[in-house]
Amino acid sequence: MTELGERIKGVIENERVVLFMKGTPQFVMCGNSGRALEALRAAGAPVTTVDVLPDPTIRQELSEVSGWPTIPQLFVKGELVGGADITQELAESGELRTILEEKLGPGYGDGAEERVVDVLSGTRM
Repeated sequence: MTELGERIKGVIENERVVLFMKGTPQFVMCGNSGRALEALRAAGAPVTTVDVLPDPTIRQELSEVSGWPTIPQLFVKGELVGGADITQELAESGELRTILEEKLGPGYGDGAEERVVDVLSGTRM
């Protein structure tokens, strides 16, 4: 696995909730990414995001790590949940909150914040 692939894998394994998306929470560049982010916000989830747009190899490496071809991709406690449609459907049915509570604990939303990780440099913002 490449160094970038290792960084992506590390983010997936070490962050509680990770959304690989097009853009950032402050500047969403895709409707599907925006829908997934809004579903997480509505569920009160702490979210770490990774912008896949700065370099096409991010998407390639992510797809190799996850086995999922499209963006966005949501992971909770290292496990792939799915893309925008799945995330939105889970939110609408209430199952997203259940998944978050089961994997993160009942107080998962306490102090929830949004962070951005740059996998190219390894920095967190």
